[in-house]
Amino acid sequence: MPKKSATLATKPADEKITINVGCVDLGQIDLLVQEGFYSNRSDLIRTAIRNHLATHAETVRSTVARKDLALGIQHYGVAELEAAKAAREKLQIRVLGLAVIARDVSPALALATIESITVLGALHASAPVKAALAGRLR
Repeated sequence: MPKKSATLATKPADEKITINVGCVDLGQIDLLVQEGFYSNRSDLIRTAIRNHLATHAETVRSTVARKDLALGIQHYGVAELEAAKAAREKLQIRVLGLAVIARDVSPALALATIESITVLGALHASAPVKAALAGRLR
């Protein structure tokens, strides 16, 4: 099976999410920002999320191990997929974080080498590759 590589040298852009917040909660957030506790609303929300995730860190660690998830950023390029194809192996990609399928990977190569893909976080791949793998996304 080809080695999955984790690259930490380049930080990917943050993913955007949308949340609904009640007016009173939003007012309290704005008050804390105004008083200088946080630089902006996003800073408070990111800090709150990190603090909450820290309280569940052991659960996350044990679940990652139990579900055999790769943690972090995982890149899958033409070389890795061609090696899997040559070895007649099918990849079962399971990532908690970011899975990146290189831009130069063709939909045909992705279909020939990726049996299933589960990503808790974000998947970056070309639109044609995402479309080709749609039935294999878990």
